[in-house]
Amino acid sequence: MDVQQSHQVETEACARGVLVGISMRDGHRRRILDGRRAACHSFDKGSVYIRDFSDRYRADIQRPFDFVLLEISQASLDQAMEERPGKRAGDLARIAGDRDDVLFHLAAALTPSLAHPASASTLFVEQLGVVVTGHLVETYGGAATTAPRTNRILSRSHEARAKEMLRSKMDGSISIADIADSCGLSRSYFIHAFRETTGLTPHQWLIAQRLAHARALLADFEMPLADVAAACGFADQSHFTRVFSQHAGAPPGVWRRRMRIESQV
Repeated sequence: MDVQQSHQVETEACARGVLVGISMRDGHRRRILDGRRAACHSFDKGSVYIRDFSDRYRADIQRPFDFVLLEISQASLDQAMEERPGKRAGDLARIAGDRDDVLFHLAAALTPSLAHPASASTLFVEQLGVVVTGHLVETYGGAATTAPRTNRILSRSHEARAKEMLRSKMDGSISIADIADSCGLSRSYFIHAFRETTGLTPHQWLIAQRLAHARALLADFEMPLADVAAACGFADQSHFTRVFSQHAGAPPGVWRRRMRIESQV
């Protein structure tokens, strides 16, 4: 949300969970009212706030801001708390203006999906959601010290099963929860173990598989780029071009022309 002028925000209490705001630029200030008390908070890039929807919220927005707002349901928080090792966490702390580099980078990673929702991967969005809720519970849950983490590695059978399930849905429409359940693991444990095992998150691994398949199909110089995009699970040719260019350093059409020239030398 990008606001250019001062105004007042007020929301009544409800049971929707919590709202997390991550500031994507410097220079925002707001005056938050709590009963008869008021406190001013500054938000620079990477500053965050966490507020519970069960609290009535009033604030004077004093300067322009650019925030990524994440609404986290209570059910999602409860699931993250159940998956957390060690003592169960309590309610999230209410904070305003604290810096959180982890949330900032996660919000930055989510921004392209917000700009292009039609091409957003279900796998990526769910994976990011698990990481966000896990971080919130771990950092702001107020529980005792977490139990020590051991190295989390997938067994060979679980790794093979996970990769097979990911390949079966090249468009990323598969659920992290479905894969984790198939391996008898929690979502959080599965994501961490997959990354420790392969060096990539499930979404990164699937993107690598898509691009490898795309490069193989581009060797057929007559195959339309739109057909290549569809065969590799991309939403459309524009989405394919954007992702391929980011990873290969050139659009697929340019990459194919170079390959054709090299084959003729």
